[in-house]
Order: sequence, then structure tokens, then C-alpha cells
Amino acid sequence: MSNIYIREAEAPDLEELLLLYSVLYGKNVLKKDKEMERIWNRMLTDQHYHVIVAEEDDRIVSTCTCVIIQNLTFEHRPYAIVENIVTHSEYRAQGLATACLQEAKSIASEAGCYKITLSTASKLPSTHKFYEKLGYNKESLTAFTQWLD
Repeated sequence: MSNIYIREAEAPDLEELLLLYSVLYGKNVLKKDKEMERIWNRMLTDQHYHVIVAEEDDRIVSTCTCVIIQNLTFEHRPYAIVENIVTHSEYRAQGLATACLQEAKSIASEAGCYKITLSTASKLPSTHKFYEKLGYNKESLTAFTQWLD
């Protein structure tokens, strides 16, 4: 590993993020257009939305998204949701996803969150073990997903 930087994404990072998300889906499913750029700009200006990237030699190679949700329960403390966790296949097992997830945890802690929930569609036991190693507990919360059209 050479120079690795963990940081929040910036406006020019969109193209590289789309390439990385293609790794997540196994094919290029995201096409940049005006609507995507509008959404991207809204994400960048939302103080509760954090796209964290690991950059090596000017290339984004890992990322996760952390969203802080305001809350009226738990003494009005917010909570965080982490999703869209992906590392380029050439860069796996180098601690990059760990570093991105640790940054998400720091952001959630600084925001006063009482919990951070990680959501994944992966069914791979190795992926689940990785998240558990980082302190995520799949037994403490039951989540149900309803996909909308």
C-alpha cells in the first residue's frame, strides 16, 4: 500500500464512485446524467450525509456511506445508518473498508449517535464475519426490507 487517504467525497469524485459502485453490482448499472448530478450535489451539501472514500494514488478504491438520522427517542439522540460498502477487488484485505467504517463510526460518535446500523445485501459468511469483527452485531436488531418499485 502506498499513500492512502480516508476522507469525505467531493464533487469531482462522482465518476470514480460510479466505477466503484459498478464493482458492488458486478456490472455498470449507474449512468451519470443531470438527475444523478442533482442528487450528488444534494448529498454533498447535506450535513447529515457522508460519503467516505479511501483514496490511493489519486484513485478511489473503497467507500461507504454514513447517514445521520435525527431522532425523537433515546433522549433525542440521532442514529447512523451505514450502507454502500465496497472495495475494489484489487484492493481488498488491506484494511481500506475497515478504515472507511472506522471513519463512519467517528462521524456517528461526533454527532452524538446512540447506535450505528450497517446494512448489507451480502449473504457471504466471510462478509458477515468481517462486520462482526468490527463490532457489528447481527443478533441485536431485526431489520426487514421491503423493496419498492
